[in-house]
Amino acid sequence: MASAPSSGTAILYDAPPSARPSLALPTAVIAQAVWHSLAWLVFANAVGVLIAVLLLAPRLNNILIPWTYGRWMPVHINIQLYGWCSLPLVAFLLKVYGADREPIAAWSRPVLWVWSAALAIGSIHWLTGHSSGKLFLDWTGYPRILFPLALLTLWALLTAALRQNWPAATNAKPTVRAGKVVGLALLFVIPFLIYIAADPGIYPPINPDTGGPTGASQLESTLVIIAILLLLPFGLTKRKIPRSWKITLPWFIFAAESVLCLGLGRADVSHHRPTQYISLGSLLLWLPLTPLYYNAFAWNPNTRRWRIAFLAWWSVLIPTGWCLFLPGVLDRFKFTDGLVGHSLLAMAGFTSSLLIFVMVQLLGDDGWIFNATWSFYVWNISVLAYVIVMFIAGWHEGPNPAFNMLPGIARNTLYAIRLILGILLFIASADWFLDATHLLRKKHATLFPALPEPIR
Repeated sequence: MASAPSSGTAILYDAPPSARPSLALPTAVIAQAVWHSLAWLVFANAVGVLIAVLLLAPRLNNILIPWTYGRWMPVHINIQLYGWCSLPLVAFLLKVYGADREPIAAWSRPVLWVWSAALAIGSIHWLTGHSSGKLFLDWTGYPRILFPLALLTLWALLTAALRQNWPAATNAKPTVRAGKVVGLALLFVIPFLIYIAADPGIYPPINPDTGGPTGASQLESTLVIIAILLLLPFGLTKRKIPRSWKITLPWFIFAAESVLCLGLGRADVSHHRPTQYISLGSLLLWLPLTPLYYNAFAWNPNTRRWRIAFLAWWSVLIPTGWCLFLPGVLDRFKFTDGLVGHSLLAMAGFTSSLLIFVMVQLLGDDGWIFNATWSFYVWNISVLAYVIVMFIAGWHEGPNPAFNMLPGIARNTLYAIRLILGILLFIASADWFLDATHLLRKKHATLFPALPEPIR
């Protein structure tokens, strides 16, 4: 585990609670969101290890009936998305809207628990065999209502926080106020979109040659990620200089690609159409644009290694994603472990590094919890090795679909390595979680010190 830096600031508690320093409170709220996020990461990684065991030794499913591989898989992927990947962005929103400040801050902790409770109920629901059958949209029954309600609870908290902080200096500019109001309007729509999209009868455009997404839909989803990348710095830090072409140019390119995406339309189109893979290739422009953009902002020194990591994964994710979509390549890799490896590259490599970078920036000096050298390298090297192993498995599986179904020396060796790497990822995430727990206890002790015994 990383060791906590000692603080040189002494805080006295002789004054009444209302007069105590509140400097630690904002990061205490962020620390709570980070703790929830890491708790779900550890749980999802533990489930991932179990899944890897079941893939290596399928007969063990007989022992777990009815909680077999098919029941655990939706738990694993949904908790990674709605727990680990979503809660750091919740922390970001709490910071942007000022929900980490009193008196609204007191409601942030219950809102986080409402979110986690919805995920816990959803997990139980999936384990009992209830699922819509749609990837990342497995919400059915009561969880299909409860999770959107959790999102609306967060929306209500952010709305109250904006109202409370409306006169604050951080909201003095009309553009800032307008941006936050528009943000709330967009966030209000998301719960309803999730509820509607979870309907098994509603599907996005399909590539008729693969049964997967089209080039246009992949461009659309990637542009959503790019929009997040462009917006994040404005809620996390300040520009190095007031105006810079390094910031303006990426926004122009994003606008142009958005127009291109709208021009492609939403229809069932094959990846063999040149317009599909050529338009998707326009994303290669973001290889130099993204680091250029992020270098135009001032960042906490603690973020350096994770900023390098997420930009490095981004530089691998974009070209490999485009190459895997090309005619001939996708035809071999569709629905194989090769695409599993690329999904892990996207989630455990790029997305996780980006989220940790965001959390370290939000935590500031408390970001030490993610900066242990051994866990940093164990995580990133394990992800890289995992991707390589899955690409090898996918390459063999393409022409021989039985490769990953029938036990064999090559298949078992690759899956054994996959299991070991999954265990290493679990250990690294557990280390971060333990440090986050230590940090949260420290914050709680700082804000709510034990009262002295009365003099008898």
